[in-house]
Amino acid sequence: MKYHLVAFAIVAIWGSTFVFTKMLLQNGLSPAQIFTLRFAIAYILLLAFSIAQKNFRLFCDNWRDELLMVVLGLTGGSVYFLAENAAMLYTTATNTSLIVCSCPLFAMLAFALLYRHSERITRVQALGSFVAFLGMAVVVLNGRFVLHLSPLGDMLAFAACLCWVVYSLLMKPFVERYSTLFITRKVFIYGLVTIIPYYLIVPGFPSLDVLLKPDVIWNLLFLGVVASMICYVVWNWVISKLGAVVATNWIYFNPITTILFAWWLLHEQITVWFLLGTVFILGGMYLANRKK
Repeated sequence: MKYHLVAFAIVAIWGSTFVFTKMLLQNGLSPAQIFTLRFAIAYILLLAFSIAQKNFRLFCDNWRDELLMVVLGLTGGSVYFLAENAAMLYTTATNTSLIVCSCPLFAMLAFALLYRHSERITRVQALGSFVAFLGMAVVVLNGRFVLHLSPLGDMLAFAACLCWVVYSLLMKPFVERYSTLFITRKVFIYGLVTIIPYYLIVPGFPSLDVLLKPDVIWNLLFLGVVASMICYVVWNWVISKLGAVVATNWIYFNPITTILFAWWLLHEQITVWFLLGTVFILGGMYLANRKK
């Protein structure tokens, strides 16, 4: 139970990041700049902590693992965030949320195919995951059952969805051989390295006057320290305890926490569809975590 509570807490924090990111966007920062700053803060703190604990190592055991760490930095960092944010330029936020938050369904199918023995999925668990997906869709659509199809935007959102699926797939073998602290630090540094080409195409960074605004400082610290450094380390640890399929199913709660924080901080309205969808998600999660 404690692992599930921790997973819920992480997803709740990640759900709030949309609201804090929106506040930073209103202060003139771009999505890529926000990603770079939050990952840079997280990496510096993790690096300092590793050195202080005398638990610092630079590379993996072999070059194959090192290259796969680069893929983790891409799928859990730069490409994921760029694809998700770029999707909202070409399609609606509803479409983006619905597609990105459907990653547990694709993760379940991928794990059922690749890890048949260690991640066996029962019919009840599959049904529970599907019910939770329906609940997530009800929350995101919020009574407006109209999707505006945009091939480019929807493909970018689906790319972000697949990125998180690949991240979860690769994380399973790594958490069995490396510490979560080491893995997370590698994800951050390779996320930062692989976003450099973006700045060659779209140069520019916020001025010092913008970065020194109190609202910008506190929001960046929350995103960098709490939502990135702490949550990524703990999430990788939760995957090692619950299994990737069960842990990934908690992503369905992401829209719920986003709406709650938007209601609290941005005074957005909560509807009956939100409550109905929440019931579906809770019921689906209960079924998804049953073994029989």
